[in-house]
Amino acid sequence: MLHAVIMAGGSGTRFWPESRSKKPKQLLPITGGASMLAETVQRLDPLIPLARTWIVTNAQQVEGVRQACPDIPLQNILVEPCARNTAPCVGLAASVVHAQDPEAVMAVLPADHAISPKEEFQRSLRAGAAAAAQTGTFITFGIPPTYPATGYGYIQSASLANTHEGLECFHVASFREKPDQQTAEAFLKEGGYFWNAGIFLWSTKTILEAIRQHMPELHDGLQTIIPAIDTSNFQAAVDRAYPDFPSVPVDIGIMEKVDGVQVLSTPYRWSDVGSWKALYDEVEHDEQGNAAIFAAGGTLLAEDASGVLAYSSSPQVIAVLGLDDIVVVRTEDAVMVAPRERAEEVKRFVERLKAEGRNELL
Repeated sequence: MLHAVIMAGGSGTRFWPESRSKKPKQLLPITGGASMLAETVQRLDPLIPLARTWIVTNAQQVEGVRQACPDIPLQNILVEPCARNTAPCVGLAASVVHAQDPEAVMAVLPADHAISPKEEFQRSLRAGAAAAAQTGTFITFGIPPTYPATGYGYIQSASLANTHEGLECFHVASFREKPDQQTAEAFLKEGGYFWNAGIFLWSTKTILEAIRQHMPELHDGLQTIIPAIDTSNFQAAVDRAYPDFPSVPVDIGIMEKVDGVQVLSTPYRWSDVGSWKALYDEVEHDEQGNAAIFAAGGTLLAEDASGVLAYSSSPQVIAVLGLDDIVVVRTEDAVMVAPRERAEEVKRFVERLKAEGRNELL
């Protein structure tokens, strides 16, 4: 059966001051609706029911996850005691899902992406599951690029492998790290490259065998946890083993080492909404190019101003006069104003606050 594993442990520092360690980007109504995590769960319905939906998060964010997704079974929220990147996250979830359903195919999804329409996303999941059901096949989702982005990794495709649900799956020639501008332009000119969406599909048997072969240290650690699955000692076993796991992305630890990797060309609109600037590009604008996101109600008063992104999760009036292309974010204890093109640099504030011990703002 098809299961979903949602990775929801990120810190989201590029969305400071709204994003905080206990309530980061994925737990916030960044796009103006429900939290991004809740929207990710809703996007799976009815293809994957809540009983087969799993969320991996960290100890600081458990309560936020429960509040955002109150209908997810508590046993389906897997808690990492510390951050160890995505390979251990995938290994932990695969071990638990496999213990429950040895024939499971699992979709691995970030919790904080914007994807539409839902129907096309579910079509891609069905197509990927059909391809992943083939023995030893690893599926990664590729986004057809619309511009030479330098903020995404790329996947170079080779020959056509198969077609499912009307969607093409290609053999993967190589994974490419985030390129510079010239290289990104060359990728688009050459063709056959996709943005790496960080969404994967595989059977639990396939990924666990790959971990055994290519990440033996992680495999050995998981073996100390597996006997405790479905017992009262499970979380204690995770807490003991996890700090010693290697901190490695699944792309590097597994996907770049195994044979049988295919990239599915996706049919939907996608954004990782990685910064305030990216959020501005994602949402609707008025005639002056201004965008206002007030999840709890509010107003943007803009006079002689254009290209403004105004954000608050509590009711506010934000007034901007004579300024263009800026981001204004208002929280209960902080206000951040920045040029839109430099909005990703807000992590500098996070670093400064850490250095100054201002943990109440983190």
